[in-house]
Amino acid sequence: MAFPVSSSLLAAGHLARFLQETYSLSALPKCRIIRSGINDNYIVTTEEKKFVFRVYSLDWRTEKEINEEIRLLAKLRDANISVSYALPDKDGKYLQTLDAPEGKRFGVLFSFAEGKKIVHFAPELHFKIGEVMANLHKVVVNQTIDRVTYTPEVLLAGSFECLKEFVPEDSEEMQFMYSAQQFLLKELREANTSELRKGIVHIDIWFDNLNITGDGAITLFDFDFCGNGWLALDPACYLMELQFTEQVESEYRAKAEGFLGGYESVTPLTAEEKRLIPALGACLYFFYLGVQCQRFDNYSNVFLSEANLKRYIIARVKRFMDFHKLGTGAVVSL
Repeated sequence: MAFPVSSSLLAAGHLARFLQETYSLSALPKCRIIRSGINDNYIVTTEEKKFVFRVYSLDWRTEKEINEEIRLLAKLRDANISVSYALPDKDGKYLQTLDAPEGKRFGVLFSFAEGKKIVHFAPELHFKIGEVMANLHKVVVNQTIDRVTYTPEVLLAGSFECLKEFVPEDSEEMQFMYSAQQFLLKELREANTSELRKGIVHIDIWFDNLNITGDGAITLFDFDFCGNGWLALDPACYLMELQFTEQVESEYRAKAEGFLGGYESVTPLTAEEKRLIPALGACLYFFYLGVQCQRFDNYSNVFLSEANLKRYIIARVKRFMDFHKLGTGAVVSL
């Protein structure tokens, strides 16, 4: 008998023929997978253009959620924000339904973000990324989208419950995570929310989700986590990732200053946003650990082993909180 499948990779050659017909491409494109994870992304190349076709994992996003993402990208494109946006097929449809072995999965064809990913670059380019993010925020401030709202409970509580399935609650690492969670929940609940701008957030803007051309043009992509929340979540995510990639403190501080300078050259951050950004960065560590645990079938189970998760907690979460002196005196020392 045929066994059910929880997660599959769709054959690139078959997708190429599907895309040629569905999008009326002049010739059979080249198609190959470039990333497999929560969603599967394929690079699609014709003689004239490149595209990215994203295949969403089964039951990861609803049709409504994906359509809201598509609508947001069109809004940003129309406001001259450089983003990768969804493209319609020959019938004007944006959302494809694909019969995968595990069930019906959704697919969307996106414009290609020109340039490449760069990990380490000068403060001046971080300044430009700050400008791009601030201009995006000017479009979405006080706007909402029919998707998740990133409350403190969504960021911290649900994620912690997922993590408990992989790391014993009585371990030192989980004792630390529990103490950190309680500290962060208190910080967010006591924040002066009248000084925190709200709107639509990306919450995953960092070097892996933007491409940079040789002349410094920046294009943002992968809005899969877009939702509602405090706009400060976006700079918090960027600076959280920057603090990990720039291990030399002086380098981190120069580049963080460049990014924040670029952001505030377009629109100011409030004092409360600046104060809360490190805590929000720590919250996002919780959130993404929770996502990875939720999507166990889409990640290597070697990465999600107890030993690796404990190392991640120490090397990234605890290091980040220590660096920013978050919860000093209230967390377990490992």
